Amino acid sequence: MKLDETQKRQVAQWVEQGAKIAEIQTRIAAEFKLTMTYMDVRFLVDDLKLVPKDPEPVKTPDFAPTPAAPSTIAPPAPVHELEPAPTPPVDAKVSVSVDQIARPGALVSGKVTFSDGQNAEWSLDQTGRLGLAAQQKGYRPSQADVQAFQLALQSELAKMGF
Repeated sequence: MKLDETQKRQVAQWVEQGAKIAEIQTRIAAEFKLTMTYMDVRFLVDDLKLVPKDPEPVKTPDFAPTPAAPSTIAPPAPVHELEPAPTPPVDAKVSVSVDQIARPGALVSGKVTFSDGQNAEWSLDQTGRLGLAAQQKGYRPSQADVQAFQLALQSELAKMGF
């Protein structure tokens, strides 16, 4: 399809106004009643030695830091380190070990021996729930043993970075 000189000047004017190839294609169809493919319009613009304008770049605000004025505010207080975990009661003889490979479904697991010699397996899951499974069915450790176990477990896990 050929355009006459008037139509070519009109296309050049559209390009100067910032129209894109797709817009020019739509205008040619609407105003000149000519159907052209996108590629045909691209070749036409190229043949006319026209260069579509790039859109104006969006200006981003300059967030350069402004020099700070001397401050009269006191520096923040130093952060205190965590206190070490309390040690288990002296009368409760509880030993805790941590498995090198955690049991399935557990974040960390291990074994515990309570002061009365009873053994159990423990596990800590991803939600922070502590599970305890005694070897002797129905066994329940004393309150002092439970406290000693929790403190010993906290100490062992702290050594491992938990």
